[in-house]
Amino acid sequence: MHAVELHIKQALTGIYPESEIKGFTKIIFTEVFHFNMLDYYMGKDINLSANEAEQLDEILARLQKNEPIQYILGYTEFYGMTFCVTPAVLIPRPETAELVSLIIKENVDCSAKILDIGAGSGCIAISLAKNLPQAKVSSWDVSDEALKVARENNEKLGVSVTFSKVDVLGYKPFGEKFNVIVSNPPYITNAEKADMENNVLDWEPSLALFVPDEDPLLFYRKIAELGLDMLTPGGKIYFEINQAFGKEMADLLLSLGYCDAKIIKDLSGRDRIVKALR
Repeated sequence: MHAVELHIKQALTGIYPESEIKGFTKIIFTEVFHFNMLDYYMGKDINLSANEAEQLDEILARLQKNEPIQYILGYTEFYGMTFCVTPAVLIPRPETAELVSLIIKENVDCSAKILDIGAGSGCIAISLAKNLPQAKVSSWDVSDEALKVARENNEKLGVSVTFSKVDVLGYKPFGEKFNVIVSNPPYITNAEKADMENNVLDWEPSLALFVPDEDPLLFYRKIAELGLDMLTPGGKIYFEINQAFGKEMADLLLSLGYCDAKIIKDLSGRDRIVKALR
C-alpha cells in the first residue's frame, strides 16, 4: 500500500467504512492532486510536496468532522455538469437527476416557461435550461447565500436562468403564467433526523431539509395552491417527494383539482416523484 494511501486509511478508519475510504482516496488522488490513477494502480511511487502534505492533512481533518467531500472540493457533478456547492446549498442527489430527466423527456419539444421553486445550487433550473434551450426558466429561493451560489453556477455554465429571492410561503400570484412548475422543497420531518447521517445533519442547510412533523406537506400544499393560479391550462407540476408520503401527495393534488396525478419510483424502487396536470 502506498504511504499516502496508508496515511488516509489510518486517519479515516473508524469514522467511515472501508469502501468509502477507498472512494475518498481516489478522489483525493485524482481531483485534488491530479495524479494519474494508472500510475497509482501500477504501484508507482506517489510523493507529496510539503505543501501537498499539509493540504492533505487539512482535507483529512475536515473529513474527520464528517464534512461532505463535495463541500471540501467546492464542487460536485450533476447531470453531466460541474456545479459549485457550499454549505449554503444542498448537495445534488441522483434522485433529483431522475426528476430532471423526466421533465426533459416530457417537455423536449416545447418552448415552455418553467418555474423551479427552491433553487439551491441551481442544479434543477440550470440543467433544464441547458437541455431545453427553447425554454424560459426561472427559479426562486428564500436564501441569499443559496442564490449567490446558483447565480455563479448559472454564469459559469453559460445559461440564462432568472433567479429571484422569493419566500414561497408568503408569495401572492400576480398573473404570471408557467407551463411547468417543479420543486424539490424541504420534506424531511424532524422525527426522521435520528435516521440521518451526520454529514447531512451537521453540514447541509436545515432550511432546505426539514419540515414540521405536524405538517410534512407544508411546502407542497402551498406550491400546489400557487400552481392553480400560475399554471396554464394543461400545465404540469412536478415534485420530488419524501418516499413516506407518495399517496398523500397524489391525494393532495387531486383534492385541489389537479388531474392525472402519478407517483413515480426512483431507481431504488422508492416513491420519489409526483406529477400532475392542471
